[in-house]
Amino acid sequence: MSDLPMEGSRSSSLKFISLVVGSILSILGLVLCAKMLSWVIDNKTASIQPMVQTEITAQYRQRQLTCLARNIYYEAGNEPFEGKVAVAQVTINRALAAGFPDDICKVIYQKNVIYERVVCQFSWYCDRVAQSRIIHSEIYNESMEVAKKVLLEGFKLPALTQALYYHADYVKPNWNRTRVAKIGRHIFYQ
Repeated sequence: MSDLPMEGSRSSSLKFISLVVGSILSILGLVLCAKMLSWVIDNKTASIQPMVQTEITAQYRQRQLTCLARNIYYEAGNEPFEGKVAVAQVTINRALAAGFPDDICKVIYQKNVIYERVVCQFSWYCDRVAQSRIIHSEIYNESMEVAKKVLLEGFKLPALTQALYYHADYVKPNWNRTRVAKIGRHIFYQ
């Protein structure tokens, strides 16, 4: 019977030690978490760029999509998917390049006067019939899907990252430009 009180005090001592060790580990865990949080704040958040307010609105983006889809429709409506992407990509490349307007719609509707003759960047725009209405809604819907993939999702063809020009394969403009690809019925250049 004299062993029982000793057994109880040993059990109490073990519980006390366990409680102390648990408390110490909890405190160490909190200190470690605090140090990790401090490190994240000091090292990781410093590299986050502040959000820049842009002037792009939903209405502006929809206008860009519509212009781009119309350009794809008229320039590459009967081309395979890659041909449609290629036309969209060249159009956007121009909007990002020096020497062209910085707006997709302005790139598409840009006209130049060469030797007293008005020349459109995209020939369909000079054709008044093409401006009136969409005839093949299925082809236009596919053109709109391609426009969304290229403009909103950033889908690109690697060979055309620098392409700014193209022409149909039955045209011979004798350009002094570097040819980068032939996709469908179009030949693309830097």
